[in-house]
Amino acid sequence: MKQERYDTQYEEQFQVHIEKVNTALQEGEIEVFRESFLDIHPYDQAMFFNQQDEEARGQIYTYLSPEEMSEILINIDLEDVTAFFEEMDPRYAAMILAEMPTDDAVDVLNELDKEKVASYLTIMDQESANEIKQLLHYEEKTAGSIMTTEYVSIYNNMTVSETMRLLKTEAPDAETIYYLFVLDGDKRLVGVLSIRDLIIADDETKIEELMSTKVVAVSVAKDQEEVAQMFRDYDFLALPVVDFQDHLLGIITVDDILDVMEEEASEDYSMLAAMSNTDIKDDNAFRSARKRLPWLVILLFLGMLTASLIGRFEDTLNQVAVLAIFIPLIAGMAGNSGTQALAVAVRGMATGDYNNNDKWKLVGREAITGLITGTVCGSILVLVIYLWQGNIYLGFLVGFSIMGSLIVATLAGTLIPMFMNRLNIDPAVASGPFITTINDLISILIYFGMATTFMSYLI
Repeated sequence: MKQERYDTQYEEQFQVHIEKVNTALQEGEIEVFRESFLDIHPYDQAMFFNQQDEEARGQIYTYLSPEEMSEILINIDLEDVTAFFEEMDPRYAAMILAEMPTDDAVDVLNELDKEKVASYLTIMDQESANEIKQLLHYEEKTAGSIMTTEYVSIYNNMTVSETMRLLKTEAPDAETIYYLFVLDGDKRLVGVLSIRDLIIADDETKIEELMSTKVVAVSVAKDQEEVAQMFRDYDFLALPVVDFQDHLLGIITVDDILDVMEEEASEDYSMLAAMSNTDIKDDNAFRSARKRLPWLVILLFLGMLTASLIGRFEDTLNQVAVLAIFIPLIAGMAGNSGTQALAVAVRGMATGDYNNNDKWKLVGREAITGLITGTVCGSILVLVIYLWQGNIYLGFLVGFSIMGSLIVATLAGTLIPMFMNRLNIDPAVASGPFITTINDLISILIYFGMATTFMSYLI
């Protein structure tokens, strides 16, 4: 109860503070605005800024320095940030990019037109432009594209006192100083040193005596999703990025990996819904439709195959019309079972829980799961249909069809994403609607195939 009162009191004080900031902005009181606005957390600054209209944002641009503005923009979604750059004065925008962490600046520039990128790089100071250019040429969604070059590196022959002096000089510009990365005379990564170990060591101790040589690093070309898995497995705060000769090129920090995890999760969710990676805030109906149509057209033709397959069993339906009643049931159950298996398989591969041997254990487990669920559901249907229709043979037909469909659907939901993963295609592409439509075809074939075979028992 005491905590709730504290939270409520804090929320009320925060709202009063935000009102003060808003009033100062509306009345053009620059000093009051700056004092109140810069007193709140950068994330709250970003949320306040993001809620303003274009005219109010224009005022804020004149009230804040490029360095202060950069702190705000790195806490806002990339799509919104690129829109804000469109409304800024180019020189002001270029200065903001120069003040942002290099990896964040590169993310913004990758979303802009090449002409504007060239313009910004020409306007900003040469040192910042060169740092950004180093990262711009790396392929998107690789370790190189998300790393930062703002880190502290030291040499193994330095002493603790020399390192502390260097740290005082370089730390203000580094994105993180939790780890110090140790290089040899050829600038190869040979060790890592924590700040704690550095602080408690004697001044004249050599770094090579303190450092840990068990360094985990990633190649500059490694996929960002695999890098995210390494952060999860090792609980890193930062991870060095090296070239093929172990030269240190940059580091990836945990805050960047959190953004990657969100991006990958959003992308996989979109794929599972048979869509391109479309932002839900996108209010452009034509753009949204254009991204969804390719999958829908593919699914449309697969649906036509299902309709065509049912047409081939027209004679069977004419003789036993009651079979039509159970078509949605058979297809729906198969689709649901396949989607469940798909979710398990995609999640297992995305998190790295299944290696090559474990994948076949997963297939065996899902096959048995399909057999058990199919047997239970089929048995229930035999009893229900017998009581409803008074035809035990029809009950057995639908029951066995359900059992066979669930087994096959579960295996399809597991094997299709595994096959796509083997082809280096994101397994999430085996989307729910895609698996559902495929299983519709298979389940209808099983159902009518069995009905045609045992027609004499149904008539």
